[in-house]
Amino acid sequence: MTVQEIADEIDKHAIKGIFIKNPVNADSDLWLGNIERLEKTGVPVAAIHRGCNHHPCWYMAHQVRLRRPDIPMLLDPSHMSGKASAVPQLIPKIASLGLDGAMIEVHYKPEEALSDSVQQITPTFRRDNLDVILSQSSLTSEICPADEMKELNWLRSEIDELDDNLWETIANRMNVSKRIGEWKKAHGVSPLQPERYQQIVEQRTEWAAHNGLEHGFVVQLLNAIHEQSLRMQE
Repeated sequence: MTVQEIADEIDKHAIKGIFIKNPVNADSDLWLGNIERLEKTGVPVAAIHRGCNHHPCWYMAHQVRLRRPDIPMLLDPSHMSGKASAVPQLIPKIASLGLDGAMIEVHYKPEEALSDSVQQITPTFRRDNLDVILSQSSLTSEICPADEMKELNWLRSEIDELDDNLWETIANRMNVSKRIGEWKKAHGVSPLQPERYQQIVEQRTEWAAHNGLEHGFVVQLLNAIHEQSLRMQE
């Protein structure tokens, strides 16, 4: 069923409100377009930010918040984290980002849930782990950050997510370097291949020049990565 078909059906029923989760791909325009299409029904609409395939996708949510701060936005830490144990870590984001609440998956026996069992918490877990955090978040949101600070928190959340992706990429690269080292040892090839490294430097510095990164910074970063890669191959 398309969003327009849903909108047409809403006109036929006494719907009190609509929650719209973000698309699974990080597309703020698509999410906002869906919201605005359903707003035309006259029924109150709220956004649910669930992340994208268990990644926060803070940039997408931030863009929607900037363009339509009047739309209530709730956090879905269950889908965002993909695991029940990580839900409490995301709750403080409600206050720091100025969100309007949370939608959390709760099941009295998660192991018997028909879907998403690993990300569902029990009522007891909610009481023991989330009630205090939620009450603190509510209090903090009343006394806290002005809009300027909330904007900084959004930007820092974007940085944190980018850093997570960066370090994960570096770790994956080092794992590949280790496998390359194993191949080189098996075939009697030296870990250091100057021509190959020079090719990488030329390609990456050319890319950097077109993307506003300083040449010296890129070379320094590449050298650090290359030196660690060589150590992984020894």
